[in-house]
Amino acid sequence: MGFLNILALNAGSATLKYKLFRMAEDGTSSELVLTEGSADHADGIVQAAEKVIEDCKADGVDVVAHRLVHGGPHFIRPTRVTPEVMGGLRGLRGLDPLHNPNEVAMIEAGLRLLPNAPAVAVFDTAFHHTLPETAWRYAILSDLADRYNLRRYGFHGLSHQYVSGELLKCLHRRPEGTKLIVCHLGSGASVCAVKDGRSIDTSMGLTPLEGLVMGTRSGDIDPGLLLYLLRVAKKTPDEIDDLLNHKSGLLGLSGTSNDVRELEKSAVSGDSKAELALDIFAYRVAKYIGSYAAALEGLDAIAFTGGIGEHSSGIRGRICKRLGFLGLHLDEAKNTQTANQAICVTTEQSTIQAWVVPTDEELQMARNTFALFDV
Repeated sequence: MGFLNILALNAGSATLKYKLFRMAEDGTSSELVLTEGSADHADGIVQAAEKVIEDCKADGVDVVAHRLVHGGPHFIRPTRVTPEVMGGLRGLRGLDPLHNPNEVAMIEAGLRLLPNAPAVAVFDTAFHHTLPETAWRYAILSDLADRYNLRRYGFHGLSHQYVSGELLKCLHRRPEGTKLIVCHLGSGASVCAVKDGRSIDTSMGLTPLEGLVMGTRSGDIDPGLLLYLLRVAKKTPDEIDDLLNHKSGLLGLSGTSNDVRELEKSAVSGDSKAELALDIFAYRVAKYIGSYAAALEGLDAIAFTGGIGEHSSGIRGRICKRLGFLGLHLDEAKNTQTANQAICVTTEQSTIQAWVVPTDEELQMARNTFALFDV
């Protein structure tokens, strides 16, 4: 039986998560993690990636899979890196100036340190390329939108793809005929409607700023508010960017923290702003679930994942209490259980199930990458 050792490099805002998988030829049942970990990249993400690659060399690396946040309109599936592809990736800098330069530099470092190991770019936007035009097109001048590729792309695609697949296993269902909602809730947060195993709508848009209230991001906001800040408050575009991305969300609402664990403690102690921040966060998630139930024209199950979705029973409770009209009834005892595997947290009387499903973006990266090779 043939196999590939695939090193999955998943760069976040502060850490670089990595796993080295041995993938057998069936690509599903024989995944073995040879090594895994997380590297702080305070001194530079490329330097962190170089150290990880050097550390993993001893186990043998056949392929390096790189997570890229933004694939733009053209990169809609995992793509083996060639010189032409590298040119296309550099061209995405306008859509993703924050992440793209470092991501390209990481790929270049991998190719330099492992010249015989192919590099594969795996895009967080790719899972959402199945959105219908009614979901991805913004209601602005079409010529302007098309010229600058202004559309809703969606993010967290690797997590949504992995978790929706795991949820189908929990339900003992094939994708066909299923209607699922995945809630990836962390410092960055998004909701995805999955029909027949395919993404049909998601809360993030052109950038990861649209949608839910997040740790420090505002989520949905009236565009007129931005114009007001420009004209009346005399804020610069850079100041508004910093405000909406780094000083809003849970942090802006509470005035103290973007950490749900800290806010839950403060709320119990009587901090009204912390309580309001948590309630607004949950309200926005529940509102999206309701709208996506309409987009799906029905609903079979919901999955909670991500750091908050997996670990905060309080947030899950706040969300689910608003969903009784859908036939979802939370089992309080199950909801407070902690587990490293998927668990159903609704009662047997619920017509819609809610599950907590731990995500594994690196494994999804390895699976998507393995599918490109004949072993």
